[in-house]
Amino acid sequence: MPKKFIYKSIKTELPSLVRVMPEESGLQFVGFEACKIQKGEKIKREAKENEICAVILSGKVKINTKDLTFDEIGNRLDIFEKIPPYAVYVTKNDFCEMAALTEVVEIAFCSSPTEGSYPTRLIEPADVGVIERGKGNMKRYVHNILPEDKEADSLLVVEVFTPEGNWSSYPPHKHDVLNLPEESLLEETYYHRMKPDKGFAFQRVYTDDQSIDEALAIKDGDVVVVPKGYHPVAASPGHELYYLNVMAGPKRLWRFHNDKDLEWLFNK
Repeated sequence: MPKKFIYKSIKTELPSLVRVMPEESGLQFVGFEACKIQKGEKIKREAKENEICAVILSGKVKINTKDLTFDEIGNRLDIFEKIPPYAVYVTKNDFCEMAALTEVVEIAFCSSPTEGSYPTRLIEPADVGVIERGKGNMKRYVHNILPEDKEADSLLVVEVFTPEGNWSSYPPHKHDVLNLPEESLLEETYYHRMKPDKGFAFQRVYTDDQSIDEALAIKDGDVVVVPKGYHPVAASPGHELYYLNVMAGPKRLWRFHNDKDLEWLFNK
C-alpha cells in the first residue's frame, strides 16, 4: 500500500518539481520525477539498475548519454500544443544528461527496474502512436510514447489530453492481478497538468472490495499513485487536462479489467 496517493508539486525547489520514487512511495516497479531547468542549465540522471524513459515535455535540449549525443531535441514549447514529444530511452548503467537550449525546459524521468536488455535510443515524434479514445464526454487523445510493442523491459509510458468537462480512464478499469491473458499487474502513476493552471480536476482510486476508495482533488503538477484498483479522472469545465502515465509490473503487458457496474458505457 502506498504511503500516500497524491504527491504535490514543489515548484520552489528546482530543478525537481515533484518526485515519486519506490523508496518513498511504497511502489515496487514505478519511479517518476518531473523537473524544470532554464536555458544554460543542465540536469543529469543515472539509470543504475533501472531503465529510464526521459520525456521532453516542453522546450528543447541537447542530450548526452555514455555513447550518444543528440542536438536540438524537442518540438513543442508548451505541453498543450498537443504534438507528439521527443523522448530518450536509457538502459541500465547508462546516464542521461540534458542541457536546456530554450528559456524553460520541462522533463519527465520515468523509471523501472530492468535487466538491461535493450540499448539506449532516441524516441522521435514519428515513433509515437497517436490515438483518439472514447466518445462523447469520455473522449480523450492519446500519445503512445513507449507502448508494449516498442523495446523496453518494464516501462510503459503514455500521455493523454482530456478536453474540459470530459472523463478519462473511463469507463473505469484496473490492472492489478497477474491473470494473463485476461489481466496484467501494473502499478501506475499519473502526472497531471492543466490549462489554465489555476484550476482543479478529480481522480478516484478504488477497489471492488472498497479496501481502497480515495477521491482526490488534483491541481496542476500533482502526481497520483495507483498501486491497484480502478482510477478514473474527470477534467473540470474550463480546464483542459493533461496527464503522463507511467506503468510497470512483472510482465510488460497492458491487459485490463473493466468495472462491471460501468462496463455498459462502452455500448452507449
